[in-house]
Amino acid sequence: MSAKILMITGDFTEDYETMVPFQTLLAMGHDVDAVCPGKKAGETVATCIHDFEGDQTYTEKRGHNFTLNATFADIDVADYDALLIPGGRAPEYLRLEGDVIAAVKHFMEAGKPVAAICHGAQILTAAQVIEGRTVSAYPACRPEVELAGATYADIAIDGAVTDGNLVTAPAWPAHPAWLSQFNAVLTGEGAGAIAA
Repeated sequence: MSAKILMITGDFTEDYETMVPFQTLLAMGHDVDAVCPGKKAGETVATCIHDFEGDQTYTEKRGHNFTLNATFADIDVADYDALLIPGGRAPEYLRLEGDVIAAVKHFMEAGKPVAAICHGAQILTAAQVIEGRTVSAYPACRPEVELAGATYADIAIDGAVTDGNLVTAPAWPAHPAWLSQFNAVLTGEGAGAIAA
């Protein structure tokens, strides 16, 4: 079963958390439209690579340019089956965009599958859609998750958690678990709350 997925991203999105799910979901047979507010199809967003090298927090390096394949101003969220939110620094400013918040609310209120990773939780918290949910995110986002009324899932960096239609993970090492659980929700095989 193929799903039509909207991916909302922006400048200095995390490279792996953008490129890997985009390509993986396409390889699984899903359609993915990658958009950024203020940009058109064919334009790019800058990416950054967050790495875990033994410091107290991640290091950041410039990544690739990622080409958008749809125009944010032209989309209708009702046309999509699911939403994907990568992490990186982009969520920090994307959560200030009213249209992004409205899109997130649409998917969550409709019970459509939503996947967010790492700092993507910052958009979920700004949209006020995770109260009562169990949510994973990069550990530095834990206070925001808890202030939004969710239970922070303190799981391994390579784990993911599914709570109903919502699949979240702490960072890109979780791609196998996160994308597997998201695909299970997309195809109707995943339900309830599972931690991996």
